[in-house]
Amino acid sequence: MNLARLDLNLVVALRALLEERNVTRAGQRVGLSQPAMSASLARLRRHFGDDLLARVGGHYELTALGQVLLLRTSTAYEVVERLFASQADFDPASEEREFKLVASDYAVAVFGAELARVVHEEAPGIRLRFVQTPPTVVDDTATLLSTTDGLLMPHGVISDFPATDLYDDTWVFLVADDHPSVEDRLTLSDLGWLPWVTYQRTYDAPAVRQLGMLGIEPRVEVSVDSFQLLPLLVAGTRRIALIQERLARLLAPLAAVRTVEPPYEAVPLREAMWWHPVHTHDAAHIWLRDTTARVGRRMDDVPGAPETH
Repeated sequence: MNLARLDLNLVVALRALLEERNVTRAGQRVGLSQPAMSASLARLRRHFGDDLLARVGGHYELTALGQVLLLRTSTAYEVVERLFASQADFDPASEEREFKLVASDYAVAVFGAELARVVHEEAPGIRLRFVQTPPTVVDDTATLLSTTDGLLMPHGVISDFPATDLYDDTWVFLVADDHPSVEDRLTLSDLGWLPWVTYQRTYDAPAVRQLGMLGIEPRVEVSVDSFQLLPLLVAGTRRIALIQERLARLLAPLAAVRTVEPPYEAVPLREAMWWHPVHTHDAAHIWLRDTTARVGRRMDDVPGAPETH
């Protein structure tokens, strides 16, 4: 493939055509006339050797190749957009732009809120957009990082990409205030027979993976794709849940639950911001990484911050 012979404007046209599935609407979306967009579609069809859009009755549907290209085109568009947004200099006080950060609801609640406050004070033209971590993060980390400005995730889940350490946290168990079987401690036996509420993507909790080495398989009764819902699903039940201590303290007023220490030495959590190497020397991303690291250090310096082992 000779990229020098390709018109990158066709990426813009292809994305609009595949998403709109209508030549007129696609042209309006990117500011082209209907004849100009039709000409772009013709060029794309010649390039791929496929109709991409096939008329079915009174509307168009994507061909099999068009379906494949739909996601790839969106990814390629974001990569190209970020490439040409790279800057040699960056003045946070005067710049206007958006940073997209992929993060769990835990990371947004515990860290993202403070980061947003600092950015608001120091860089009023900067916008932060937090996007939920997808289940495919481990399977296709490179693609995810190439289309975002940063990924907030603890060590132990992904590797082989640069990262900036942010703050430390520890794991605790949640139980109902009036739990009939648990007083001030849990036993390893309790972890095996009591029902669990778990975060749906268990790979985010290396401390859960430790249980397998101890010969314990959690009896999962409820799973949910949100750390912040764990207290509500534990309160008033016999269930237990493993949760980050910082988040447990933050959510303490919301449900009648209490925390107990794990009956094993749970691996501590070290949150980090990961990025694609293409962003390493970009001035805007250097500022973003420096700011997140500074906010993270401030969190660890706060009296009463969780102690890690």
